[in-house]
Amino acid sequence: MALNVETISTLERRITISVPLQPLQAQIHARLAQMSRTAKFSGFRPGKAPMGLVNQQYGDQVRDEVYSAAVEQSFGNAIDEAKLRVAGYPNIEHKPFEAASTNLEYTATFEVFPEVAYGDLAKMKIERPVIEVSDADVKKTLDVLVQQRVRFVPVKRAAKKGDRINITLKASIDGKEVESTGAKGIDLVLGENGRVASFDDQLAGGKAGGSKQFEISYPADHNPEQLAGKTVGYDVTYVSVSEPKLPELDADFAKSLGIEDGDVKKMKAEIAESLNQEVSKRVSAKLKEQVFQALVDSADFEIPRVLLGSEINRMMETTAQNLKQRGADLSTIKLEPSMFEDQAKRSTKLRLILGDMINANALHATADQIRAMVDVFSQSFERPADVVTWYFADPKRLDEPTALATEENAVAFVLSKAKVTDKKVKFDDLMGNA
Repeated sequence: MALNVETISTLERRITISVPLQPLQAQIHARLAQMSRTAKFSGFRPGKAPMGLVNQQYGDQVRDEVYSAAVEQSFGNAIDEAKLRVAGYPNIEHKPFEAASTNLEYTATFEVFPEVAYGDLAKMKIERPVIEVSDADVKKTLDVLVQQRVRFVPVKRAAKKGDRINITLKASIDGKEVESTGAKGIDLVLGENGRVASFDDQLAGGKAGGSKQFEISYPADHNPEQLAGKTVGYDVTYVSVSEPKLPELDADFAKSLGIEDGDVKKMKAEIAESLNQEVSKRVSAKLKEQVFQALVDSADFEIPRVLLGSEINRMMETTAQNLKQRGADLSTIKLEPSMFEDQAKRSTKLRLILGDMINANALHATADQIRAMVDVFSQSFERPADVVTWYFADPKRLDEPTALATEENAVAFVLSKAKVTDKKVKFDDLMGNA
């Protein structure tokens, strides 16, 4: 086999390969001879048909199969000989197989993986969030849990903020009805997020059995856009008004949160522990985010087009699937590759950096680390032991925990080299509650 490697660009290569046909002819003859033993032809017993007839029937097919296999094998041998790391699939070009005489000649054009280059880890600056869960944070979490268990009791007074009202409603624009609840009422909690404040302001003050008409002028940037910049008239009838009743922080409440003996102190301690666990997860996520961004920002190398295109396609397919699951009509949504290009560049570059770093520093996850990651996954299920068994029943199921554990090793490696400083943060800021 003769080959010639041509450099087209920084990452693109073209190999011209010439494969002698004589050994391939012997393979073709051997395969046809084997087929002749079982081939069935009209007028001949199995295995008794002349080779000329077998060749006429199957010769082209066998030739194409043998030549195709030769192209694949010779290309693999060529890139091994040239010590090239091919990114994606090559574009193979050759003359029709039947035109080959003494040699099978073809060209393979492809991209190679780049030489991954990123900055000095010792010069990277990482801020580690530092936070202590306080009694106030526990109380705030309890307040949320209490609010989630609110019940509403009917009252005869006028509605005010925080009350739940049940109303029937008609909406019109320029005198034309655009929405109606019909005879069935809808529940609204006055003051909750998701509506313009002026709408709830108008609804306040109504009593069960009463009605009210009013208009709301929506801003030009209102969402949904059907109401943007429009003045809408409302005709509302109040069916009921109910006030909120919050549960007491007592034994019954503690039991509702899974504290079997109803011990309120134990309930608060478990909430504090849960918050500390969540804080630890958030801190780890923030550190990983900073490490990844620092690596990407410091990197300087070209990304193979084939890898970028593959990542864009993956993102488009994932987005389409998510939209479909949410009930979106995909025929009305046009996803363009340009929408995903920046994100795909970042993720592809990061994957190349991590792969290079992991291989160069032997950061692959150990069996113990993989098991620990599986244990973490299993904790969110009712029967963790069964989940662990399920993961280890099929090696392919361990791909995700293995990848995540290896990724954690890479992050820990960078943090061990980088300049890491502690930064105190507020609980709400870390949790995104600000």
